[in-house]
Amino acid sequence: MRKSVFILFVFLLPIIIVNSCKKDEPIVVPPASSLTPVQLEYPSYFPQMTLNPDNPLTVEGIALGRFLYYDTILSNDGRRCGNCHHQAEGFSSYAANSLAHINLGWGNHFLWNGLVEGDVETAMKFEVEQFFHTDLVRLSNSAFYQPKFIQVFGTAQVTSKEVSYALAQYVRSIISCNSKFDRYKRYEENLTLSELNGMTIFYTEKGDCFHCHTPGLFTDESFHNNGIDSLFVGVNAGRYNVTGNSADLGKFKSPTLRNIELTAPYMHDGRFQTLEQVVDHYNSGVHVTPTVDPIMTKPAKLYGLLLSTQEKADLVAFLKTLTDTVSTHQEQFSDPF
Repeated sequence: MRKSVFILFVFLLPIIIVNSCKKDEPIVVPPASSLTPVQLEYPSYFPQMTLNPDNPLTVEGIALGRFLYYDTILSNDGRRCGNCHHQAEGFSSYAANSLAHINLGWGNHFLWNGLVEGDVETAMKFEVEQFFHTDLVRLSNSAFYQPKFIQVFGTAQVTSKEVSYALAQYVRSIISCNSKFDRYKRYEENLTLSELNGMTIFYTEKGDCFHCHTPGLFTDESFHNNGIDSLFVGVNAGRYNVTGNSADLGKFKSPTLRNIELTAPYMHDGRFQTLEQVVDHYNSGVHVTPTVDPIMTKPAKLYGLLLSTQEKADLVAFLKTLTDTVSTHQEQFSDPF
């Protein structure tokens, strides 16, 4: 009898050891084969979006990212992405003066001074690790999220990679391309005479707006000193605070002008409350400094754009044609809770 028990014990011991070791290992399940691929759609006058081959877009991944975007579980103090990026405000926020979370799939520099460089996945990893300091254990143990991470990424042991990838899938899907300007481009709607005059100013040397706000994303994803300051101290040093290069003093990322009507206040510090004030700055308020963008110092612009009152109004009218009320009301982008 004792011999039989001993033999059974010897037989079962390896199994017991293996199973005990597995308790501390992550639960890994291959992603479901039923994941639904997503093909993003955008106009032909947009550049081609470079996707991360390690993070293919799926309906389920985008849905998971949407939940995370609007969930305070990302932080330990009640913050969430949706606090500073309100859908109704063009995924920006008047209170936070945050850059709009639209068309970020084409981005390669993020934040006003471009502190974060890379793709959207890199930007979201920065948010998870350095901005929110997400409690990954809490997220892994969530009865709500665990099955979703297993389904999308094949693991219940969540790391910052999976969280940032899910967020990136959702953010990539937020494409704004249904403004009046887009309908005009599609021959679906006409612009008014004032809007057409404003577009001419925007696209020509008279306004020179198109150099930094390249149609159709209406940003060149680059950095410029647009003459709003003559002294560069603290946050006003802009890109210099990242690179340490004196040539970058006062340079900030060109924000997209899409939904610009909804994303006040304007400039990196929110100093301008209206588009009219912004146009007035370029018309007659530019400070000429060693790092100011050359566009601001063309011979014809040494004293500003010199636009008439009507021309300034026309330019503002054109900027408002970039307002996309479709993206600001689409349920697929809204708070799911």
